Amino acid sequence: MVDPWFAVQELGSKTFAISEYGHWEKVHSFLLIGEIQAALIDTGLGIVPIKRITDQLTELPIIVLTTHVHADHIGGHGDYDTIYVHGDDADWLIHGIKGLSLEQIRKDMARDITIPVPKSFDPDTYKPYQGYPDKLLSDGDTIDLGNRSLGIYHTPGHSPGHISILDHETGYLFTGDLLYSDTPVYAFYPSTSPEDLVNSLEKIASIQKVSKIYGGHNQLGLEPKIFCEILTAIQYLRENNLVRHGTGVHTFQSFSVHF
Repeated sequence: MVDPWFAVQELGSKTFAISEYGHWEKVHSFLLIGEIQAALIDTGLGIVPIKRITDQLTELPIIVLTTHVHADHIGGHGDYDTIYVHGDDADWLIHGIKGLSLEQIRKDMARDITIPVPKSFDPDTYKPYQGYPDKLLSDGDTIDLGNRSLGIYHTPGHSPGHISILDHETGYLFTGDLLYSDTPVYAFYPSTSPEDLVNSLEKIASIQKVSKIYGGHNQLGLEPKIFCEILTAIQYLRENNLVRHGTGVHTFQSFSVHF
């Protein structure tokens, strides 16, 4: 599929990454298609409507699974009828994102864009999606797509209601902004929790039968062997009293964190 803004890559049978490489955040959303419905994990920046891509990939009803409520992951939520979010991020979805000013969000949306954007995008008037979710997710929930089930893991730290999603059929683990490579995973804003983030990293490192890890930014796809590195990093961070705000960037071989 050729599109001037989105890059679409098939990751496996009925599984697609929808990426926005023309923006400095290099955001990924993911479409997982079952037999009775499809799940869209996040909806991107909202600079260009992601629905124009999902409409070409499936005619099934789509539920949106929100890994967390930050502007770069909820940009297209308004184009879909069914929105799921963890209960601890629901207030942010309804009333606005805490810890990030609208001025900062607009600045982040507008900077370092390397390909043309539509005339309809104006960073000076950009507003993150706000609305009421159709379902509140909890740790341990299962989403049935029809011969394809997704497991929900509550993995707070980057936001209170951040979730990771395991596709039981493929072993793909979608980690949102809990884990990705190339740039630091951040938990330095007042609305974040370094301790929760580290606990969440430890939690996903114990998940069995993960075949691939797909974060919300940068490199598309990490190998599960990174879990061993994560556990070693966690031990180092805890033993050196670094799991707290203000300790800065901590860089390891395959990933980094910013507290």
